[in-house]
Amino acid sequence: MLIVLWCSPVLAEVLTFEDLYLSDDNEYYAKIPNAYGGLNWSENFYQLDGSDPVWTNLGYDKGRVSDNHVAFNCWEKDVTVTAPNGRFDFNGAYLTAAWNDGLNIQATGYFNSVLLHDQTVVVDTTGPTWFSFNYLGIDELKFSSSGGTPNPNNTWLGDGTHFVMDNFTFTEPIPEPATMILLGSGLIGVLGLKRKLRK
Repeated sequence: MLIVLWCSPVLAEVLTFEDLYLSDDNEYYAKIPNAYGGLNWSENFYQLDGSDPVWTNLGYDKGRVSDNHVAFNCWEKDVTVTAPNGRFDFNGAYLTAAWNDGLNIQATGYFNSVLLHDQTVVVDTTGPTWFSFNYLGIDELKFSSSGGTPNPNNTWLGDGTHFVMDNFTFTEPIPEPATMILLGSGLIGVLGLKRKLRK
């Protein structure tokens, strides 16, 4: 007897970072807490309010899609998102460069530390671009950013390989109820057959 169990994705969840708040310690940005959206966020994954006048004309401001808050890689560090309880599918996100036009963002997806997906995209500071990654069955997603040239029109005359992200979209596969019922019925049938053969 062959019993097949597969997973079907639920509707995609969109994390907008709007329900996160800045801490009392820093009025400009704060770490994204672990378990936000049911995922774990690495130490250097932060969020801020891009509508604050201090970010005007920077990618932090122009990268906003769903209202005010955006995520970014603090100190230009590599950042990761991991699933504490299994796998998830990374559908895509809006990405923007914070300071450097022509910024390269590499997104890699892993399962059990094995590389499954690898894609590099190029973004500017002018506004957000939606990228569909469609990374299926991963337990770790890593972002690395590099390159580009400083936008001469930014108000801080700063630079750096920081990137901005909004509307992080993912699905977490779960077993279909009908499939679980079939699996349970099949197991009961196997147990019943074993008992019958013993008689």
